Amino acid sequence: MIMAAETDIIEWLSTQRESMIQVLREMVDTDGGSYDKEGVDRVGAQVARFMAAQGIPVETLPQQKHGDCIRAVLDDGSGISGGNTRKNILLMGHRDTVFPKGEPTRRPFTIEGDRAFGPGVADMKAGLVMNMFVLAAFRKFGGAPGPLVALFTGDEEIGSPEGRPVIEAEAKAARVVFNSEPGRPNGGIVTGRKGGVFSVFDIEGKAAHSGGNFEAGISAIGELAAKITAIHALTDLKRGITLNVGLVTGGQSVNTVAPHAQGQIDLRYVEPADREEVMAKIQAIIDKSFVPGTRAKLTIKGEFLPLTQSPEAAKLFATYRVAASESGFDPSGEFSGGCADSGFTAAMGAPTLCAVGPVGGKAHTPEEYLELSSLVPRAQAVARAILKLGPG
Repeated sequence: MIMAAETDIIEWLSTQRESMIQVLREMVDTDGGSYDKEGVDRVGAQVARFMAAQGIPVETLPQQKHGDCIRAVLDDGSGISGGNTRKNILLMGHRDTVFPKGEPTRRPFTIEGDRAFGPGVADMKAGLVMNMFVLAAFRKFGGAPGPLVALFTGDEEIGSPEGRPVIEAEAKAARVVFNSEPGRPNGGIVTGRKGGVFSVFDIEGKAAHSGGNFEAGISAIGELAAKITAIHALTDLKRGITLNVGLVTGGQSVNTVAPHAQGQIDLRYVEPADREEVMAKIQAIIDKSFVPGTRAKLTIKGEFLPLTQSPEAAKLFATYRVAASESGFDPSGEFSGGCADSGFTAAMGAPTLCAVGPVGGKAHTPEEYLELSSLVPRAQAVARAILKLGPG
């Protein structure tokens, strides 16, 4: 039964390249920045419409500020374990991008040779399309060794502030997780990622005329500069710890001692224990007044957990690698300094692979691209890996 289903699934997917591109084009040409809830939800509606046409049930989990979570379930009752045993095979991806509103109008989906371009084409709308077609294949031909769940979230690029509880709830029931972030430019997938904390610190000083009453002022920008230097000094490349104050604002006018300033911090780390150590050091810097009279407050705005490879995840990678070789490529398992929702599922104990989506590169830039020739083989590899799991 499974062998017959595999043959049908693989053959059908081999005919779907142009259909995949058509669905991808509509997605890329739809606004979907993380803070554009309306745009992200329009992409969600495209997912729901596709699933409905395939006869796959879809549930919408409303979110207040960001894109709703879309949950598609394919469950024919086969391969289901009893009790509290994890049973779901979870395919995961995010619909939001980093780009501002109107970017698809300025840079619509285009194809040059074997590469497609456009905002979010690889990160990660191609991965969403891949997941949709994998579910459609199993809907047509059966053979899944357990319930298939596809989760399409809407706020990953800003740390999944609303999506994280939904992801963690799914992870608790997941036997395995395939996160369809873009495959590496060399065709590899990601088996380990750094964790990340995104925080903001606000500084209060005191305004004064910078010419006529300079000595009465307390410069928040002066304090900002000192704190940035101290925060950056916490970077420890040997341990994989990096800190970057990537955005700053402040001041009132050029001839006013700055009464306020703000900096935004990106912390990346490898080992879970490093998070508490470095965050305590950051807090100490925020609490210290380098410029007497200033006050500061630190606020965490978003966070990712590291993706670590458990023994079970290593076995899953071995299974995927066999499936990939049967689909025409041999992926390496790589460590990435980038963060993703896969860290949340791994932390919940679900064996997780990341970046199993179609191959692309230069994400978050106007040069972002997708290798169109990878659409079908990467979908076939995920389908084969699912079939190789056997009954749960």
